[in-house]
Amino acid sequence: MTEEENKIKQESDNTDQSNNVVDMLLSKNQIQTVDSETMVLETQKRVWAALKKGYEYSGLIDESDAHLRKNVFSKLDMVVLYVDLVGSTTMTLEMPSEKIAIIISSFSQEMASVIRQHHGYVLKFVGDAVIGYFVGEGMYIGDNAVNCAKSMLSIIQKGINPILNQYDYPDLMVKIGVDFGQNIVVRYGADVEHSHVDLMGPAMNIAAKIQNMAKPNQILIGKDVYERLHPSFQKDFKLIAWSKDEWKYRSRITGEIYNVYEFKGNPY
Repeated sequence: MTEEENKIKQESDNTDQSNNVVDMLLSKNQIQTVDSETMVLETQKRVWAALKKGYEYSGLIDESDAHLRKNVFSKLDMVVLYVDLVGSTTMTLEMPSEKIAIIISSFSQEMASVIRQHHGYVLKFVGDAVIGYFVGEGMYIGDNAVNCAKSMLSIIQKGINPILNQYDYPDLMVKIGVDFGQNIVVRYGADVEHSHVDLMGPAMNIAAKIQNMAKPNQILIGKDVYERLHPSFQKDFKLIAWSKDEWKYRSRITGEIYNVYEFKGNPY
């Protein structure tokens, strides 16, 4: 086998390995714990393959759809996470459209894999944003969502951006908003198996509003999430003092201005 054939075979093997890992991360029945270094390395392989060879992600099983269909018209307590790509409009003006499509698709699916890695559900992709949610019981149900948000920043900074830099593409930055509350599962239509299902409620709305207020590469969480974090997590957050003109949303419980906290720790 020639040197060139060996190189091609090695690239193919690397892509196959990436396929296996992303399938494992997103598979319905195989939610495994992978260390952060491995996640970064596999992210780099997949993004590199996508940019160079048009690699397409596989293995995304819509667990969220199945979960929601089992709970149609039920009210569920959950932590909602919005992650939105910053500056995509500018990128569309400066880069070829096919490359933009690959970058946004890769970004969205890498963020989806991080959500699944932290035992969350991927609700949907909305343009260049990804919405996830976390259900569970216990005092510290916000921990998984915060760990997920921190991992997202790490994956972008250490996994995605170094590959983009090799192609002279700009770094990706995100805004992340997280809130906790009760949402109702709605189904749009009578078809139990095929009618669209979605979530509706205050936590969905406020998480989106919080995300809109975030700065690039900033994690913001609502008070209801903060109160459901382990004390060791709470120490990494600081209350934000916004003016009444900047933030007018009130607590669903107390009626007072709803507090929002910013992550001040090191996500890496």
